[in-house]
Parts: sequence; C-alpha cells; structure tokens
Amino acid sequence: MDTDLKDGPAGTVAVLGATGSVGRTVCAALLRTGHRVLAVARRPAPHTRAHAFVPLDVAAAGPGRLAALLDAHAVTAVVNATGGWGTTAEKMRSAHVDLPRRLAAGCAATGRRLRVVQMGSIHEYGPVEDGVLIGEDHVPGPLTPYGATKRAGSEHLLAESRAGRIDALVLRAVNVCGPHTTTASFLGVVAQRLRALAPGGTLTLDVAAARRDFVDVRDLAGAAVAALTAPGRSRVVNIGRGEAVPMADLVDVLVKVSGIDPAAVRLRPAKVTSKGGSWTCADIRLAADLLGWRPLIPLDASLRAMWEAAGAAEPPGGTG
Repeated sequence: MDTDLKDGPAGTVAVLGATGSVGRTVCAALLRTGHRVLAVARRPAPHTRAHAFVPLDVAAAGPGRLAALLDAHAVTAVVNATGGWGTTAEKMRSAHVDLPRRLAAGCAATGRRLRVVQMGSIHEYGPVEDGVLIGEDHVPGPLTPYGATKRAGSEHLLAESRAGRIDALVLRAVNVCGPHTTTASFLGVVAQRLRALAPGGTLTLDVAAARRDFVDVRDLAGAAVAALTAPGRSRVVNIGRGEAVPMADLVDVLVKVSGIDPAAVRLRPAKVTSKGGSWTCADIRLAADLLGWRPLIPLDASLRAMWEAAGAAEPPGGTG
C-alpha cells in the first residue's frame, strides 16, 4: 500500500468528532488496541480526558491550521466521525461537504499521504426497493439532502485519494445502535420516551412498517480501527449486520430490556418518513474480505447496552 501510515499501533490517530456517539467509541477502541489518540471536537467532554484533546471546529479551520495540528501531534491517520442529521441545508453542507474538503486539504498540506477513514452513511446510496442487498457498486437513486451532502463529502475524499494527495477509505455504515446512541435517532427517541414514562402510565409509539439494517456502534468502531491498516485505498466499504430487521421488532426488544410492562406500550402504524425509505440491508462481504471484519454484537445485547448507557448518563434525579 502506497502510504505513509506506520505499521501497527505506533502512530497517533486523530479522531474528529470525538465527543459524538461514534467518535467516542472509536477513541475507546483505538486505546484498547494500543494506539495513541488525538481527540478533536468543538468542546471537551468527560471521556476526552483519556486522550490528548484539541478544541477545534474543523469545518471552519483552514488547511494550514489543520496541517500544523496533524504535524504537531505526529498524526499518521485520521478518522472523521463528525457530522449529524442536521436541520438545515447550510448545516448539512458545512458538516458533510465543507469539512471533508478542508480535511483533505489539511492532510495534503502536511506533505505526507495520511490514511483518512471517513465514517459515511448507507444513505449515500438513496432509498432502494424492498429486498435489495446494497453493494458498494450500487448506483444511487434520488438522494435526500442528508444523503446528497454525505455522498459529496465522501466522493471528494475519494477523488483526492485517487489523485495521490491522501489515502482514503469510506465506511458507509447502516443505522447505528448501542451505547450513547444519539437521541436524534429513532431508537434514541424511543428510549428517551420509555425512560420518561411514569409508573402506571401508558405510551403510544408511531412505528412504520419498515425493515432496517442496524449495527452496534462498537462493531462500527472496530471496523474503523481495521480500516486504518487495510490494504488498498480509494475504496468504499459497507458496514452493517447484513440483515433487515422490522422496526417493530427492535422496539419490542427495547421495551423488553427496559423492564417496562409491554402492556403499557402500544405500537401504532405510521407512514415511512425516514431518510432510508422502507428498507435497508447492506452487503458486507467486502468488509470481511478487505478489513477482516464482521459484526459480533447481537442486537438484543446492543439495545440493552443502549438502555443502560442512557440511564447512566442521566443527571441525579433524572427519570428511569
């Protein structure tokens, strides 16, 4: 592999978005595998105390500033775990397009071909028909603003990699669950509403008749670590469980691990309004071949960890 990435865990890995659900889990996985970590985010969080930390808005930082940061900390690879669902086109473009462009320019300005692992999204393919197994060669259909901006950022990094200025791999992940899952996600909202349910109360949840591929955030972090030293570059790799699970089944499992009486929770049919359409299922064979990776954490264990982490995060006097 034509790259300046050092063999083994000797180098420092910069994790951008280190305080988010994915970023914090990637940091923890890197520490477990012997890597030095440079955590980068707009502001610190309690868990960033375990790493070197730099407060920085990467989307607003110039290439020179980024290059100086990467050189000062002897960074050999970067994991970009920034981003979010976004509420406006401007915010999505800043997080998903402008930031990867600045990142690529900053890495190139070091004069070293750094490995960049981009945490992408299955939504970069657009909605597919039920039953379709989404491979890396899937031609995208109409994209949502989220999917379009995520894909634009990924494609820019891949183009810079093909030009020899960086060494990029894009991991297109399915929906994520597990500890510290964002409350902006559907399952995060469900967990939040279950924790707010008063004793003896009832809860009605609107659940679409959709089937989705979900992967535990810790498995996703493992894929990111594997991608740091994977052979080849300028590649897209899908990360998921490779199975489409009914959303109602996931809600049922979450209710079960919560310990709430199932009779207190009613599921009401709803229209599919999410970014992924009514079906997502990733073809994960390339992840096994290229990264030596496969999902290990069962969904019931993932949802239990999600529930327990949400309870531990509550302030004193919180519900649950």
